[in-house]
Amino acid sequence: MEMACNIDAKGKLFRLVTGIISCSFGMILFILINSNVITSTTYLLPAVGSILGGLFAVWEARAGWCLARSLGIKTPI
Repeated sequence: MEMACNIDAKGKLFRLVTGIISCSFGMILFILINSNVITSTTYLLPAVGSILGGLFAVWEARAGWCLARSLGIKTPI
């Protein structure tokens, strides 16, 4: 199965920006956990999830492909 481009330039930009913000948030949260500013490891899963989700969004922007659109979900952007 080949992934065809299913988003335009506006959608690519949106995914790239949200991916970068998500990765940045996850890295900041991870740094705060490792430097013991946040003492609970409860936030470790959201930090890793934010980084992985952000990387996926950046990959979607680069590929020009959206998972939600390929599943038939209408996205406004």
